[in-house]
Amino acid sequence: MPGTTSPVFLVEALPAGSHAVLDGEEARHAVTARRMRAGERLTLSDGAGAAADCVVEAVRPGREPALDVVIEQRRHDPAPRLRVTVAQALAKGDRGELAVELATEAGADAVLPWRAERSVARWEEGPRGAKALARWQATARAAAKQARRTWVPPVEDPVDTPGLAAAVRDSALALVLEGAAEQQLTRVDLPAEGELLLVVGPEGGITDAELAALQAAGAVPVRLGPTVLRTSTAAAVALGALGARTDRWD
Repeated sequence: MPGTTSPVFLVEALPAGSHAVLDGEEARHAVTARRMRAGERLTLSDGAGAAADCVVEAVRPGREPALDVVIEQRRHDPAPRLRVTVAQALAKGDRGELAVELATEAGADAVLPWRAERSVARWEEGPRGAKALARWQATARAAAKQARRTWVPPVEDPVDTPGLAAAVRDSALALVLEGAAEQQLTRVDLPAEGELLLVVGPEGGITDAELAALQAAGAVPVRLGPTVLRTSTAAAVALGALGARTDRWD
């Protein structure tokens, strides 16, 4: 999918004129972490495909750093015709955040957290669940910037298995990564456009009941290869295979 070689900084909305000021946390990162200087290039993006390629005119350090930039070009990177939503089972510790990070860098268009039966992490309703969701959302935002994407994949509210089955029914195609599946991901027929739902189970695997419920909704179990991947890496590997088999990388 389209991208940029300049570092990306996210803004609420792109400025209308030919000059702009980058401030707040993004400016702090640009000044203190990246140590950007006048004359260097950066890209401002709204996280929804709109981008402005800029040149830094001046750097204002201090307690409230800011960058004055000149906008050279505006563009809009289109969303892929075949969108991939990763339904990622909740994982313990930082493995869930790692899964989101790698999937975002590999091009996931959205992430749907799944409360699978064997998920150790539960994300119960309330402040703790909201905090966990916010961490995934922040991870997706940071990973999109790292990958220099102008699209930040939304991380939706978590669903249980019936909710995931409903998402399966709404998709053009749903694939469940399952090590024992007979069909290979590299050989399944893929739609040219629409929504592809990619389901990744927890470390303990998807239960027979969960798999049956997803298949009843229309999902197709597939395997990636002869080895078993961790829940944190499976989506990224699958997205690479999908990118090579479709026009998502064109």
